[in-house]
Amino acid sequence: MVARSLSAPALFVRLLLAGGIALTGTACSPDGATDASAASAAPGGMDDLQPTSSDAPGVDACSLLKRAVDEGTLMEPGVVDAIVRISGRADAPVADAGRRLAAAYASAAGAHGTEDEPDAVAGVSAAGADMSSVCTDSGLETVG
Repeated sequence: MVARSLSAPALFVRLLLAGGIALTGTACSPDGATDASAASAAPGGMDDLQPTSSDAPGVDACSLLKRAVDEGTLMEPGVVDAIVRISGRADAPVADAGRRLAAAYASAAGAHGTEDEPDAVAGVSAAGADMSSVCTDSGLETVG
């Protein structure tokens, strides 16, 4: 494997494509709320990730973000929750970026089915791109 990082524009495009999931109703229930049972468990075993050192929460959060982008699952219920849960234990820059991602996702979930939904989903993409930049700036890039 060769180490690589996603540039912010490339990440933004990938997140926008993944955001189409929300537009089809997969990420939100018909009444605009997220599915609470799905939100409690992240897909792909993301809940099982445990920190291995004092630096691990930041590494783990950045790794989960990259994985969600690569797999196109960022807008799926539970994925942002898993990233935010782990990033909350990380150093301030990653934790702050995680909170911004959570706020953007909550806004997108609340906008489900409204004319504001595309802009809100784009906000999640922007917050994901921002968090990816924070990961890169913090030296927490992962191998792709």
